[in-house]
Amino acid sequence: MTGGEDDQQRASTSSMSEGTILRIRVIDLETAGNGLTDVCEIGWQDVEQGADGIWKLTDERGARFVNPGRPISAETMAIHHIEDSDVIGAPFWKEVAPSILRTEGGVVALAAHRAAFEQRYCTPRLAGEVAWICTWKCSLRVWPQLTSFSNQMLRYQRRPQGLIREIGLPAHRAMPDAYVTAHHLRDLLNESSLDQLIAWSMEPGLLPRVRNGVHKGKAWDQLTDEALADLAKDRDIDVRFSATTEMMRRGAGMERTEQGSAQGTLI
Repeated sequence: MTGGEDDQQRASTSSMSEGTILRIRVIDLETAGNGLTDVCEIGWQDVEQGADGIWKLTDERGARFVNPGRPISAETMAIHHIEDSDVIGAPFWKEVAPSILRTEGGVVALAAHRAAFEQRYCTPRLAGEVAWICTWKCSLRVWPQLTSFSNQMLRYQRRPQGLIREIGLPAHRAMPDAYVTAHHLRDLLNESSLDQLIAWSMEPGLLPRVRNGVHKGKAWDQLTDEALADLAKDRDIDVRFSATTEMMRRGAGMERTEQGSAQGTLI
């Protein structure tokens, strides 16, 4: 996404007039494999901002089976338990996606947990040029004290208010997972802002702690400069981003200290 598109996207959310109902559709997909048309189920749950400025879940939720046009792999059936017999006669992805992603009245954003996965399938051709929110990336920023950030671990660590257990089950099916994610999104929006969540979602994940290797579990500010420099070259983009962010923070702190010292010598 270009810088101009970023600015336009942020402007579109910031310029909403007072009284406009802001709606976000949370999406979850189950797939038959890794192909770009392998979706076998889509689920959704809407979140809206009320007149009081508070974000809430609405009654708009649902799921549709999708014909992936190929047999569902055993590996993916073992996760979601959707079988070939479930999707016989269902519409293909290109037929069902626009009616769900391009909702009547529009949305200010689409959202998903680890949204990069859903964005592989929900392309701009199907979803339109709409902003995306990744609840995984945003959870790292807003709740860094938590120990794990998967959709279900957030559910049981946080125990979101109002989450009805039966609607959120079974896990790894499209509508229940979207429903759970929507509770995380609601709380993120009520602690931060829509524009901020979109901005965080366009960056790599800012990990609160090192997640692998000899420094696993350490906060970034506990690492030496040498360790940070090594991790800044890691193959994982989230690790690189997190290490580089800490290096920049230290550099900014050193610059302020040096400026203060220089000013002190002139007085």
